[in-house]
Amino acid sequence: MIPHHRQAVAMADLAATRAGSAEVKTLAATIKKAQDPEITTMSGWLTSWGEKVPQDHDMTDMPGGTHGMEGMDHGGGKAMPGMMSAQEMETMKNATGKAFDTQFLKLMVKHHQGAVAMAGTERKQGAYGPAKTLAGDIITAQNAEIARMRKLLG
Repeated sequence: MIPHHRQAVAMADLAATRAGSAEVKTLAATIKKAQDPEITTMSGWLTSWGEKVPQDHDMTDMPGGTHGMEGMDHGGGKAMPGMMSAQEMETMKNATGKAFDTQFLKLMVKHHQGAVAMAGTERKQGAYGPAKTLAGDIITAQNAEIARMRKLLG
């Protein structure tokens, strides 16, 4: 989930200078504000367990471009759900105004759906109570954001 959240933050960062709509800029800021602390929390858990925290530079040899995280293998030999491809990220980077807004909203809906799926797995199969609680919070927040993004898309 850490690399997944990092990609969402990278997407949200693009909105600050490329979005045409104030609503999209506000939504992106909300996403970043929620996910940055979650990254910190999850990283803290890994550190306390003596596990390695994924770093952007650890992923540079992986397929993809932006931070090397697109399509990142997540254990079972398949990409994390909802991760953007290098091409999708590049298309979004090159867009501005309404074109950016549409691209951002469509891709972030897909990204959030992937996070909700992963959080659902944690809720069902996880063993660490605080992680299961965080997963529930992610499901609630991101489903609400999905509804908001779909409304903005019309």
